[in-house]
Formats: sequence, C-alpha cells, structure tokens
Amino acid sequence: MSQSGNNKTIDKQTPTYDVTWYVKWVATVFILVAMAGRSIPQLVELDIALSTIGAIMWGYVGFKWHDRALMTVNIAAATLLFAGLLRLLFT
Repeated sequence: MSQSGNNKTIDKQTPTYDVTWYVKWVATVFILVAMAGRSIPQLVELDIALSTIGAIMWGYVGFKWHDRALMTVNIAAATLLFAGLLRLLFT
C-alpha cells in the first residue's frame, strides 16, 4: 500500500490480463449463472455442473497463484459438487 498525503492507494497483487485473469472471470461467470439457476428445481443438474466447472477453474487459478486457500476451498468444493452430480445422475 502506498500513501501520498491523505489519499491511500492499494497496489494490486494479482496478475492482470494473463491466462489466470481470464480463467478467474470465466469461472466467476459460471458460478454466478449456476447460482442464478439454483432456485429453479429443473436446473439442479446444470447448477451443480456449472458450479463444479467454476470451482475447478478457480482451483487452477489458486494453483497458478500459489494460493493454498483458493486451492483448498475450490478443489474440495469441486470434489463434493462432482460427487453430488454423480449421485443425481446415477440414482
């Protein structure tokens, strides 16, 4: 963080316009679309599938950024979501 007078600016730490920048925004769109469809019972499989894809993509971003918290939460989420999707499709 740099400071000049009364104005504080925050220096960004994440890359901009590299592969991870695009992946994180596409993943975010996947997750938001999934959440938008969550209230429609007929779209539950699509919700879980899009959420799984978004979580895998965010897990990739966490791996590339060496961010253990992002990796942990998103790989765990992707695993649980994928297991739920398999249960829905095959039971």
